[in-house]
Amino acid sequence: MIVAHDLGTTGNKASLHDEQGRTLAAVTVDYPANFAAGGVAEQDPEHWWEAVGTATRRLLEVAGVPGSAVVGVGLSGQMMGAVFLDGDHRPVRPAMIWADHRSTEQTDRLLAEVGQDVAYRRLGHRIHPTYTLPKMMWVRDHEPETWARTRHVCIAKDFVVHRLTGVLVTDPSDASGTDAYDQSSGEWSDLLLGSAGIAPGVLPPVVDSTTVVGGLTPAAAAHTGLQPGTPVVLGGGDGPMAAVGAGVITPADGAYVCLGSSSWISASSTEPLHDPAMRSMTFNHVVPGHFVPTATMQAGGASLSWVVQLLGAAGGGYEELLLEAGRVRAADEGLFFLPYLLGERSPHWNAGAAGVFAGLQRHHGPGHLVRAVLEGVAFNLRTCIGAFTDNGIPVDDVDVIGGGATSDVWMQVLADVWQVPVRRRSIVADANSLGAAVTAAVGLGLVPDFGVARSLSTTTAEFLPDSARGDLSNAQHEVFLDAYDRLEPWFDRRIAAP
Repeated sequence: MIVAHDLGTTGNKASLHDEQGRTLAAVTVDYPANFAAGGVAEQDPEHWWEAVGTATRRLLEVAGVPGSAVVGVGLSGQMMGAVFLDGDHRPVRPAMIWADHRSTEQTDRLLAEVGQDVAYRRLGHRIHPTYTLPKMMWVRDHEPETWARTRHVCIAKDFVVHRLTGVLVTDPSDASGTDAYDQSSGEWSDLLLGSAGIAPGVLPPVVDSTTVVGGLTPAAAAHTGLQPGTPVVLGGGDGPMAAVGAGVITPADGAYVCLGSSSWISASSTEPLHDPAMRSMTFNHVVPGHFVPTATMQAGGASLSWVVQLLGAAGGGYEELLLEAGRVRAADEGLFFLPYLLGERSPHWNAGAAGVFAGLQRHHGPGHLVRAVLEGVAFNLRTCIGAFTDNGIPVDDVDVIGGGATSDVWMQVLADVWQVPVRRRSIVADANSLGAAVTAAVGLGLVPDFGVARSLSTTTAEFLPDSARGDLSNAQHEVFLDAYDRLEPWFDRRIAAP
């Protein structure tokens, strides 16, 4: 059996899989995150490690299997963060996670030095505060004593792999989410690191996602309840891992959307997608020789969680609020939501963007607000889909995974706004961990290739668009875009106000 860990934003999911990757049991252990004014988004890496131990032990107990039955461990993790470690690989400060966007000044300096077009062509990504390299610069500039103690900077899953094995490495998928990795050469970028003033040796060596990094140390075995020496396969970032879990291995597998805390549309390709408008980014796939063009928004499922939590304090539960949202249409009544609670990546790449309800009137109730959030995320993702279709990647139908895919109401909203069939997969919230299990199985030689992932999930529901709403959906999408265009200068003025 294989144990997979998915280190997310809100918790770690440990899942047990057979040698083909099929899920047998799963356990989630939550941990906190600190979201604060000024773009702060941090977590304590020790909480990740404690969750890995607790979740593994609970998983074995729930499944009723001994640790000796586990032949390997695989990892998936949140991307684009920065874990700062001293010479003994101990954290010297909280990790800055993907949503942290304090490093706007550092980003501007990098842009002036390198240029956005040059960076995008080399990295597959814009230079942006949500990436690892500007975060490193921010700590160096604002916390010089902390930076003086820093010897290594890694990503979330790499920190846990080191705790498990004593070996610190990263893989191409996570490396490609740092703003420091040259996709054409497959090495850390001398241009970006030199412009940032960061020594290349601070970042880990890059090895294949399927690499067996080492065996569990005695301390890690005691922490997890597994056997010392159990092989650990490195794995990759949660976006490419979700692609594997969704069965998106090659370009022929089509596109999928993940409705997680952040939400994205993605596909597999054999080369990076360089959108002239730079709406998208491209990660390296965990599948060798492949890439995952992606358009990621900061707060997809997070926007729904926020509004439900806010309205829930007034007495409404999740299911009740979703039912109310299913009875109304916000945009039809002139109510729109801009889902930029954490700034935005795709398609606008504006760290200063903010969430906005536009068009509120006295008669609007909780159902309207929730519906506006569902529609706002759908409108934003529709713009992201354009980054694919405008560049010759067809999106004729979409498989949807992630926690948000459990909502029939939201799935129908997506179908109507995008005007394509939308399918729910049998693997909804477990795609990342399934991807980690399949990657581990490939690395351990238990399966011949990643193609096995296609057979591990099926379509459980299909939502067809209301074709009669096609013209209306187009018009409402234009109104949504117009609201952002009009408010974009105000976002900057809001931040600059005394």
